[in-house]
Amino acid sequence: MIIATLIICAVLSFVFFIYIQNKPISYILTALSVIGIGVSTFYIVRNDRDHYGMEKVTTSTYQPIYSVSPSKQMKMLLYQPIGTANKHQVYIYQKSENAKKKSHTDAENTTNEVVRVNTTPRIKTTEVRWHYKNNAAKLWFGIAGENHKLVKRENTIYVNKDWLVLSTTQAKALQKQMSSKAYKAKLQAQAKAFVTKQMMAAMKKNPKMNKAQQAKIQKQAAAEFQAQAVQQLIQSVQKSK
Repeated sequence: MIIATLIICAVLSFVFFIYIQNKPISYILTALSVIGIGVSTFYIVRNDRDHYGMEKVTTSTYQPIYSVSPSKQMKMLLYQPIGTANKHQVYIYQKSENAKKKSHTDAENTTNEVVRVNTTPRIKTTEVRWHYKNNAAKLWFGIAGENHKLVKRENTIYVNKDWLVLSTTQAKALQKQMSSKAYKAKLQAQAKAFVTKQMMAAMKKNPKMNKAQQAKIQKQAAAEFQAQAVQQLIQSVQKSK
């Protein structure tokens, strides 16, 4: 409406000045039209620069998130640095356990924070946007103004303590290392030595252990070694990148 008013006033000022023969009336009407142009321009500028007729509205939404890792034993949240300074990141997650496509946070006017919790992993998105104050403001500035324009967006990403938070580069390095034949062979030899040592210590404490008890200790020792090996590998990847 405000742009239409500006155009109408501009057209009228031309018509009044050129086609009205009575000069006093022509000058008065032309002056009023020019004033209309000035007022319209003033409020268009104020709307564009100061968001006149608008107000900031804050909304918050929650979205459950799931690990992007195919392994259920290694839950993972990834991030992709934006720019060379690595000051901003886009975080990658899934909206469902079997999602075909990965989801990610937005980059525009967005900040992210990762928080460790013991509850369900989720992302809280808080947005601040410009909205028209009322219908009158929407009527006048519906074209000139930009309704729902984003001011800022804040994401708080809640993940469990056992989740890994890695960059995409670190995740690729981790996957490459774990799939290496040399690493697997080395890990197998170390696992065998670790389990043997644990079994010897257990047999020393209880020489009369039966086969079921021995099998249980072997299983526990193997699981403990695997957890330690994965943690060491993750730490080495995080330090190297």
